[in-house]
Amino acid sequence: MPALDEIDHLLLGLVQVDAARPLHELGDAVGLSPSAVQRRLLRLRTAGVIRAQVALVDPAAVGAALTAVALVALVDDDADHHAAFRDTMLAEPEVQQCFSIVGQWDYVVVLVTADLAANRALSRRLFADAPAVRRYETLPAYEAVKSGLTVPLPAAERR
Repeated sequence: MPALDEIDHLLLGLVQVDAARPLHELGDAVGLSPSAVQRRLLRLRTAGVIRAQVALVDPAAVGAALTAVALVALVDDDADHHAAFRDTMLAEPEVQQCFSIVGQWDYVVVLVTADLAANRALSRRLFADAPAVRRYETLPAYEAVKSGLTVPLPAAERR
């Protein structure tokens, strides 16, 4: 990864909030020309610092109104069970996020479905019917207090 300076951090903070912001606006905010901003953003993309530019869709607007967190424990710590579970999570569109964790659970999985019935069917398919899963607990969210994907940047370089 390249060394990041204050301007890189400022740009990253701005594009995390709105990646469609015009280059001249970004340049005005960080004190660079649009072409200099474009070169920096290209360098950050090429280096993998910026992994993707995506549109954040309101789940409720497209019929995916229920978010739930599932805690999953596998039957054992076998590498094949973990690989199979990860492959399943990666292939499933309703799995929004999946984290391998330490403790009594092996994974935390964030699911997005239309409603409780769809969540129940998905959980049964992904977890209850999976031979590698020992137990799971699904926690439907009542409301989203905060939902985002921005990465915190060093406080000294944020504006």
